[in-house]
Amino acid sequence: MKFPNMPYSRPQFEEVNTALYKYLERFKAAATKDECFAVFKEIEEYSEGFNSMFVLSFIRNSLDTTDKFYEGEKDYSDEVQPKLEEVAQELLMAVLESPFRKDMEAAWGTLLFDKAEMELKTFKPEIIPDLQEENRLSTEYDKLVASAQIEFDGKTLTLAQMGPYYENPDREVRKAAMEASANWRMKHIEKWDSLFESLVKTRHTIGEKLGQKNFTQIGYYRMERLGYDRNDVEKFREGVVKYIVPVAKRLKEEQAKRIGVDKLKVYDDPYIFPDGNAMPIGTPEDIFAHGKKMYAELSKETDEFMQFMLDRELFDVLTRPGKSGGGYCHYIPTYKSPFIFANFNGTAGDIDVLTHEAGHAYASYRARNIYPSQLGNYTYEIAEVHSMSMEFLTWPWMRGFFGIQTEKYYYQHLASALTFIPYGVMVDEFQHHIYDNPNMPADERNTLWLKLEAKYRPWLDLSDTPFYEEGRRWQAQAHIYERPFYYIDYCLAQMVALSFWTEAQKDKAAAWQKYDTLVGFAGTKTFVDLVKDAGIPSPFVPENLEIVSDAAVKWLNENSK
Repeated sequence: MKFPNMPYSRPQFEEVNTALYKYLERFKAAATKDECFAVFKEIEEYSEGFNSMFVLSFIRNSLDTTDKFYEGEKDYSDEVQPKLEEVAQELLMAVLESPFRKDMEAAWGTLLFDKAEMELKTFKPEIIPDLQEENRLSTEYDKLVASAQIEFDGKTLTLAQMGPYYENPDREVRKAAMEASANWRMKHIEKWDSLFESLVKTRHTIGEKLGQKNFTQIGYYRMERLGYDRNDVEKFREGVVKYIVPVAKRLKEEQAKRIGVDKLKVYDDPYIFPDGNAMPIGTPEDIFAHGKKMYAELSKETDEFMQFMLDRELFDVLTRPGKSGGGYCHYIPTYKSPFIFANFNGTAGDIDVLTHEAGHAYASYRARNIYPSQLGNYTYEIAEVHSMSMEFLTWPWMRGFFGIQTEKYYYQHLASALTFIPYGVMVDEFQHHIYDNPNMPADERNTLWLKLEAKYRPWLDLSDTPFYEEGRRWQAQAHIYERPFYYIDYCLAQMVALSFWTEAQKDKAAAWQKYDTLVGFAGTKTFVDLVKDAGIPSPFVPENLEIVSDAAVKWLNENSK
């Protein structure tokens, strides 16, 4: 079914809650293995139905945040989903305590049960009001971002539509554009601060009610960290400081010299070449036409996937007023359909979205028939391995997007992968400090951010623009508000993606086959086991960061302009 035709109806809380408790009693009363498995399947199918409605309300609200109907449905979803957690937790407990657990483990493996045990640690009925408040505050942040109307270049633009101006060859235009966006954000600093303070306090309360001294460990449980903990993440950050930051610093110093500036200001940071960054050629329709060709030639499976997405209109990528910012891929269970959301703005980021979000969507498509469906639910860092690796494995088709600018695109994509990692771990360290110290005043949060900027991005001159100079850059990062502790997943996945890029330089077909095999494991392995079984250097061993980045650095040295 095409996305616009997918019917929506509000899941009524009492009806859903009552039905789930009836399923719970039937599951507990199952007298045989076959009966247990049969009721489990019924629960899965029923849950997919109402969860699909929650996903549809989220997507349609993000497509147009001014649509009052779906605004109301999203608000309803924010209120109801936490209330359904109580019965969901009881169902999990019943599965874990089932006399047929060993039969289920024999059929499906133990990871599903390890994840269930972790999920039980994230909920108690008394936190339902706090979860509702957390949802409300996150939605309020998203609405504020979507409301941006910036007067620039004789137009009224959204934040996404400002993107191309940040890469304009004229430095004064870049500066003016960055200042215009920053000035809009500065008009709302009290709102940014109050929203975040409320989110931190709400999450801290959740942590305390769940028996933790703060929210940090709950954040790890929510992110399903299995096989590693915050100490391993800290080792990874230390490895980045030792091995990646010096490389990134050199690349940025070369960039400053290349574009003719003494120091990189915030408005110079995205601008890589003196004659302009690589930009995609053609219309959005041209981009999609080549994207279809790319996936048709990449493999039989990706050809079928892309046709599935296009036939069902599972893309919305053009930016417009009222549309939420950023990009994502969500999965609609009832229709076994991924949906890709993006904001094209004419920059190379449009192509990165087409490959990155398509990596997510392809993995969802591959996992759509796995049973139980939980085995298709890979953890977040694995999801980012799917997407970031797809960005690199589609390099052979970039000429169709960039023409004579293709070599420039290769350079900026690979260099940006390396320079992104320090920023990503900076976000992670910032969040650890914040949630370990939930009473930190607003000005100290900004001071902390500036301190981390000096540690992880010492090449960047933040002066001249108050929003950045005051240490408020973090307020523009949606993950910090909406998905705490997510950002490190991008960094871990980037190291894996660079390993795939290295292999693809030697043998494209073998690299793709290795990637496709990895995607096929879906949610049956932890990130640690997946990396190990794929023969990829673990990012938790600091010295491996140097090994993985060496090939990229060598390529950049040979292809620098």
